[in-house]
This record gives sequence, structure tokens and C-alpha cells, in this order.
Amino acid sequence: MFLRFILAASGGLALQASAACTRQMLQEATADYLGALVAGKPTFSALGTDNVEYVENGKDTDITTGVLSQGIPINFNRSLYDTTQCASYTEIVSTDAKHPYVIGSRLAFGADNMVNRIDQNVADAGDWIFNAAGTLSTDSKENWDPIPEDKRDTRDVIQAAGDSYINSWGDASVKPAFAPGCYCLEGGTQRAGCALNFGQAMNITSRRYTIDEELGAVDIFHNFPFLDNALPRDPGTVTNNLVKVQSGKIQFIHENTICSKKGCAK
Repeated sequence: MFLRFILAASGGLALQASAACTRQMLQEATADYLGALVAGKPTFSALGTDNVEYVENGKDTDITTGVLSQGIPINFNRSLYDTTQCASYTEIVSTDAKHPYVIGSRLAFGADNMVNRIDQNVADAGDWIFNAAGTLSTDSKENWDPIPEDKRDTRDVIQAAGDSYINSWGDASVKPAFAPGCYCLEGGTQRAGCALNFGQAMNITSRRYTIDEELGAVDIFHNFPFLDNALPRDPGTVTNNLVKVQSGKIQFIHENTICSKKGCAK
């Protein structure tokens, strides 16, 4: 199979979904991908056969040498399904003693309902406060029941909540709506409270969204300025944030950040 790998310049543009892009289709294709990850086979039935983009930790990569080729036991996973953009996002936790991982995977589908791009943030030892067991402990206890249809937020409200959190890092005038008890799960460490501001303007423009109204959540792939002194401030460090929203308020946040050098020391 010939695959051509291209790194896209901007992540904020929606992909056009076909009429057949249903939640069931996304669920089945994502399950197929997870089976390939466990088996260590960098191919699966929903994967396109040409012009597929594979991006791992922010770099265009040969899919046959990436994490899909390794064979990873999965202890826990949770997925968002975005039928508007025809995309899914899955967080994956492996506490395997040989090599634990926390992985954020975004599958994007073309008009033929075949995967045409995969973004993977693959965190392991040395990445930002990495702790797979800590992630598993907190993540597996969270309530992700579907929100009743008459109480669901719109896509715009969910995305705005996620954007407000990221925008507030560099702009103290932005006041995200946090629910009581909001917390942030960073690399396996649960940080009480969700407010975060670094007192410096930040340019976080390359955002790739996956939005699920049924679960009330958005995941945003982007780059995090400021954190990693081994990288230029712009664009910064590869990361993604999963933000759970209900009634316009942020319930909790997951962060998965990839260090260019061990520890992202500042």
C-alpha cells in the first residue's frame, strides 16, 4: 500500500462530511483502529489507501514505523464522535509495565468515509508530568454519560468553552465559565481548579477540533507556547486538551503534552 504523508498547515478547518457519516460509522471505524493499535498492524479496514496524512507528535511520519506498528495493550479508552466534521478523537491509556503510554488519537475521514488523516499525540516517560497509572485512576472514574438531548449545548457553545480556556492562558481578561469542582488532569496529575494564566500574550492559532454534542466535549490539538525551553515560543510544544462542558460550563479538562526533551523543563 502506498501512502503519501503531508503535514497540514492549519488545523482549524472542518472537513466536509458525507451524508453517510453517522455516529455508528465513526464508532465502528474507531473500534477498528483500536484493534489495529493492539495488534501492532499499521493498517485497518477504514484506512484510506492513498494520500493519507499521518502525523505523530506534531511531525509527519511513516505510519509503518509509528506507534501503530508496536502493539499496545489498552487498559482504557474513551472516544468523541464528530459527525459534522466526520472525525473521532480517542484517548487511550496503557499501563503496560514494559512501556506505558497515554495517547490522544484523532481520525479524520474523507467524503468516502475512509480515514485520510491521523493525528497522534503519544505521551510516555519524560513527557509533561507523565503518569499512565494516574491518568487511568482519574479518567476511569469520570462521568461521561450521554447528555439528554434537550439539555445538550450547541457545537458553538462547546467550542467557545474550549477556546476560552486556551485563550485565558495569555489573556487575563478572558474568564472561562468553570463549574464548581472543575479540575485539570495533566499527564496523570489531577490539578484542583481549572483557572490558568501565564501573564504573557500567547499566539495559539493552529487548532484542530473534534466536537461531540452528545457527550458535551471538545478536544483541541494545538501547540503550547511557553512550556518547553528547547523549542521556539511560537509555535511551541505539541499538546491537546479535552474539555468536558455542560450547560456552557467546563466540568474538567485533560491535557496531553509532548516534550521535545525529557521533562519540558523551564
